Amino acid sequence: MEVTAKKNEQVANMVFSTIYPHYLNRIVKNGRTQEELNQVMQWFTGYDSEKLQEFINGNQTFGDFFEGATIHENEHLIKGVVCGYRIENIAEEFKLYKQCRQLEKLIDELAKGRKMEKILRTVK
Repeated sequence: MEVTAKKNEQVANMVFSTIYPHYLNRIVKNGRTQEELNQVMQWFTGYDSEKLQEFINGNQTFGDFFEGATIHENEHLIKGVVCGYRIENIAEEFKLYKQCRQLEKLIDELAKGRKMEKILRTVK
């Protein structure tokens, strides 16, 4: 599937705090914890727990969320298909959409029980 400017804008305008509970419910029902979810998000975005909590409690959009993030240097290792989109094939012009799908891929892996060191792309 191809990403469009419209799709990129839709994701950018979604309010982060309305989506976070869906992420949390997904991982909790699969036996993972909120602490693990937050750890994954902090690893990916570079936010500390206080800043992440501001987004969880606030009204900022995904655009705001990713604009202020310092995406991890190993983000290029996050590959695969999420919602019909192959992450590594998403054009650079849709960077925000790609980052959102990368985050969702990490959350998928967490929900599926993958070990944290694999999710966090620890290079040995």
